[in-house]
Amino acid sequence: MISISKLLCDLDAEGDGLRYDAAEESDKPQITEEKQRRPVVVWNTTKQCNLYCSHCYAGAESAAAAGELTTEEGKDLLDDLAEYGAPVVLFSGGEPMVREDLTELVSYADDQGIRPVLSTNGTLLNRERARELRDAGLKYAGISVDGLPERNDRFRGQEGAFEAALNGIHACQDVGLKTGLRYTITEMNAPDLEGVVDLLSDEGVDRFCFYHLDYGGRGAEISDVDLTPEKRREAVRRLCDMTREYHDRGEEIETLLVGNYADAGFLVEYAREELGEAQADRIYRYLRRNGGDPAGERIADVDYQGNVHLTQFWQGYSLGNVRDRPFGAIWEDESNPLLARLRERTDHLKGRCSNCQYQEICRGGSRLRALAIHDDPFAPDPQCYLTSEERASSSAAPPAPSD
Repeated sequence: MISISKLLCDLDAEGDGLRYDAAEESDKPQITEEKQRRPVVVWNTTKQCNLYCSHCYAGAESAAAAGELTTEEGKDLLDDLAEYGAPVVLFSGGEPMVREDLTELVSYADDQGIRPVLSTNGTLLNRERARELRDAGLKYAGISVDGLPERNDRFRGQEGAFEAALNGIHACQDVGLKTGLRYTITEMNAPDLEGVVDLLSDEGVDRFCFYHLDYGGRGAEISDVDLTPEKRREAVRRLCDMTREYHDRGEEIETLLVGNYADAGFLVEYAREELGEAQADRIYRYLRRNGGDPAGERIADVDYQGNVHLTQFWQGYSLGNVRDRPFGAIWEDESNPLLARLRERTDHLKGRCSNCQYQEICRGGSRLRALAIHDDPFAPDPQCYLTSEERASSSAAPPAPSD
């Protein structure tokens, strides 16, 4: 994740220590006081979902799938993650709210010292369920809204999904559970970007996660309606502008970019153009600490059957299964050639990524998109939208680090 609000507006957030090793600079309580040493783990607790979203990376279905980790196996996994030192577990799916033991598992994670957060479509959340989860220790619920009513409902395969998600947001707000809005942009819903940001402001939601489409699960099936690089750049620029506009009006919305580390290079370029060289230098240094695309390093995924993946989007490749070996043993096993190469990916990147001046803060962007389009996980990310001049080492080169 890249925080526009932190980098462009210096807005404090609880993730400053986790992402930028900047906990001491923030007035807000921190998830961790130092930059993460272990991955945030997404746990796809189920493949079942009450919706059928066109971009679902997990390929969720309406019925429960065989082989789902039981409650006790889930607790064993959480023990394992706690022992390994994972700072956060993100309960996801499918739709995690369909699991009857979700509250029990959230409480168990909290008791083990792992920060439990939730990714949900929000349609099954009411005030009672939100209160139960809050009391169990849930720290945050990210609710997906992929456009205004018509486009969102088409995207999510069910009429009324928008209204139900909005009710879920209200339920969380009513019980004091921190809530954010998640939006994945494609050509199908790009016209609603400004309306979605205005919606969250109107509803008093203060966290917005802007997702780029990654080409996993059903997301790979709609890659043809992904934005062109030119339109992507325009959307990210508009989001930067809107974040600053809201901040100038005194509305502290935390805005995060997810899933395309070309955003890192763009933010340096944007800052140089709009804010000056000193701010561009500051932003570059933060992004260098952040470390670029986290696949196989700072993000991990465990699916509903216990298979470990490089990210939640890369479900087609398993590193091993937690029923056979502890998560930590799987994650540390660099005899897996893909895992080892990802962790030294700058030695293997090809094409324009191999000599890009922003390689240090991007690290090639999405390796999954590269694999999906070029059949090579070290080929260029097809959704990089930086110009050739911006990628080249020239007078526009990033400032020398000065930590």
